[in-house]
Amino acid sequence: MLNLSFDNQFTAGLPSDGIDENYRRQLSNALYSRVAPTPVRAPHMIAYAAEVADLIGLDPKLLDSDEFVQVFAGNQMDPGMDPHATCYGGHQFGNWAGQLGDGRAINLGEVNVGDQHFMLQLKGAGPTPFSRTADGLAVLRSSVREFLCSEAMYHLGVPTTRALCLIGTGEEVVRDMLYDGNPEAEPGAVVCRVSSSFVRFGHYQLLAARQEIDLLKTFTNFVIEREFHHLHTIADEKEKWLTWFEEVSQRTADLMVHWMRVGFVHGVMNTDNLSILGETIDYGPYGWLEDFDPDWTPNTTDAGQRRYRYGQQPGIAQWNLLQLANAIVPLIEDTKPLEESLSKFAKHYEQSWHQMMANKLGLHVFDETLNNGLMRLMTQAETDMTVLYRQLAQLEFEPAQDIETISPAFYQSHQLNKDLQAEWVSWVDTYRAVLTQQNVTNENRKATMNRTNPKYVMRNYLAQLAIDDAEKGDFERVNKTLDVMRKPYDEQPENKSFAEIRPEWARTRAGCSMLSCSS
Repeated sequence: MLNLSFDNQFTAGLPSDGIDENYRRQLSNALYSRVAPTPVRAPHMIAYAAEVADLIGLDPKLLDSDEFVQVFAGNQMDPGMDPHATCYGGHQFGNWAGQLGDGRAINLGEVNVGDQHFMLQLKGAGPTPFSRTADGLAVLRSSVREFLCSEAMYHLGVPTTRALCLIGTGEEVVRDMLYDGNPEAEPGAVVCRVSSSFVRFGHYQLLAARQEIDLLKTFTNFVIEREFHHLHTIADEKEKWLTWFEEVSQRTADLMVHWMRVGFVHGVMNTDNLSILGETIDYGPYGWLEDFDPDWTPNTTDAGQRRYRYGQQPGIAQWNLLQLANAIVPLIEDTKPLEESLSKFAKHYEQSWHQMMANKLGLHVFDETLNNGLMRLMTQAETDMTVLYRQLAQLEFEPAQDIETISPAFYQSHQLNKDLQAEWVSWVDTYRAVLTQQNVTNENRKATMNRTNPKYVMRNYLAQLAIDDAEKGDFERVNKTLDVMRKPYDEQPENKSFAEIRPEWARTRAGCSMLSCSS
């Protein structure tokens, strides 16, 4: 036994559909179905995050045991587990999709650790009643990406679900990676994801769409009691629900500021992919803004519409919150206070974004002219956002040296011609004047910038290199990449190759540029 302390309040406090058979179906007046993971032939450990094991109260000595592998591959259940899949709906690419649900995720149960609790969830462990026409499995490449990025985001300081382990199944999964009619068999894998809750906006939407208002009320109160316990003492229910919605909105705004800060693009910001906790959830076709292009999306499915492009993420978050607000209107019975909360989202985001952008340049106060000038310059030549901000921290404010300092951020050196160099020199002069005006010392500037701007991010090409090795049975690079991403703001001179701009070979390679939703 793994000796985890399970206290499954989700399944104890909310209704299931009461059906044990695993077949595709629509639910009503229920939030989940019990379903067991599908056993796999030859599970084997690929990587684990020991700090997440510690978080959930698991003895690190057990991480290398066969029992651990069997449990988190889905082959056996530990005492106290109550495996189930939840039912939710959502807007996908702006269109209502009806019932969706955990199609390839199975929750094992909730673990208590002190005054905290964590839901353990297997992704890729087989079909559920919500898999529709899919098999509920996941391939190694998408699982490596999810495992590494979950942990990388945590160490970047971005709210996120965590990843306990990545386990190969020893079986093959057929996927059409490029949606071009050429499916191939790929190695399968399972990731164990960890969060206090995996509740999404879509849970509320589906209850409202089905006009199950009593269950919507029960569910909302359950989530507040379980995940927003500090609000449960508010006596007036409508006030409590409004306060809760406002906190969800603020957490979501804060999440967007973090995404914009580090250059993360989610790629599939459907309402069923936004966490009620304000955490990053569901790492599918995500990407990192390398060449600074606010219109870039990593998702091939979104290539035409670009709904989920980098620069539109805050706006989409507010649109998604509007859908959540619509779902709880039957509880509030008044749209005006919800509209006011949505307006507060915009104000809170703007204020937080201004401070974040000031921090990225080491300033005390946001300077719009300076910032807009930098954004414009970054679009004049193919410029790596992550590298540029780290290099800007190294400026000595000498024209020739300054150009040399920022030059590693450019993908095409010939684009940094004399005219553009002159524009950069002019911008740096303005930057220096603003620093003087705000009384910012060079030492404080550099310290602020280097704790705001990471040196190491989970670039797609880095994930692809780890995937290439893993598909050959070599997991060293997966674990090495995880180790580097644990210290993204440190210089780590011995690992500087992980901080380099995207190599030319990765410009158009599948998995390194845009990705599909296929996994």
